[in-house]
Amino acid sequence: MKQYTAIFAGIDVSKAHLDVYLHPTAACRCFDNDTAGWRSLCRWLTDAHPQGVVYEATGSYHKGVERYLGEQGFPIARLDPRRARRFAEALGVNAKTDPVDARVLAEFGAFLKPATRDLLEPALEQLKELVAARRGLVQQRTRTANKSKTVTSRLLKRQFRQSAKQIKSQIAEIDAECHEVIRSDTALAGRQEILLSIPAIGTITAMTLLADMPELGKLNDKQAASLMGVAPVARDSGTFHGKRHIRGGRAQVRQAVYMAALVATRFNADMKRKYDTLLGNGKPPKVALTAVMRKLIILANALIRDNRNWSENRPCT
Repeated sequence: MKQYTAIFAGIDVSKAHLDVYLHPTAACRCFDNDTAGWRSLCRWLTDAHPQGVVYEATGSYHKGVERYLGEQGFPIARLDPRRARRFAEALGVNAKTDPVDARVLAEFGAFLKPATRDLLEPALEQLKELVAARRGLVQQRTRTANKSKTVTSRLLKRQFRQSAKQIKSQIAEIDAECHEVIRSDTALAGRQEILLSIPAIGTITAMTLLADMPELGKLNDKQAASLMGVAPVARDSGTFHGKRHIRGGRAQVRQAVYMAALVATRFNADMKRKYDTLLGNGKPPKVALTAVMRKLIILANALIRDNRNWSENRPCT
């Protein structure tokens, strides 16, 4: 019987089921997406010895099997669904069914070998959920405020006021819970203290960085900027040299640091000096502000890496 040295598993996750495909053996099975199903899946994968288990982020449906597989020591790799879909289109796969998606994910792993991920600590996982919920409530608050300005009915105006009051209360409860989660975890508390030592980075920005960019401290400067989406991307072809622009990255982190950068250009002497210098050299304000954002995230990454607070008399290298 032919032996394969590199087997990759693809898992298409739905609310009730897990469709699993092994490449290149073409073995496939379906498991329930519950604890009993995860146990059966692990036994089956143990016999296959996959070098990677690839799956898509699917809201909350993937979280249980992700943690279970990670705790059992399997090399897990979670993909953005858009990335997986583009790979399928490149292969000429137009059909979209659960078994087909599982096969595409397994082939993605075999051909591109995506980086595997470590499981998040429970406190960090909880903080991520809280920060995501807070972000949703803030968006809901904005929508409610905008709608309240367009209605004329007294009833609707009263209901919108009540909704706004309830949302405000919920946000306050989440903020208190975030504070407690961070306070009770030594590592998170230490990282937060470092972030808050940087002028212009406040509590909400620090919480966002802790939850949505836990890689801080483990990256080089270019990786930190790219992960947030503020690294310049070239647009050159032949003799054409286009303007550099930014793209990709984690939008929620970029939005949080954008607000911090606005504050930094006024109250952080080092950042203000860089911003004014770029403006003086003819750079547009948007470009200058992006440069400040890039400097802020690189600074945060370096300070966490060195495990020290920001100091005006001790610049970060």
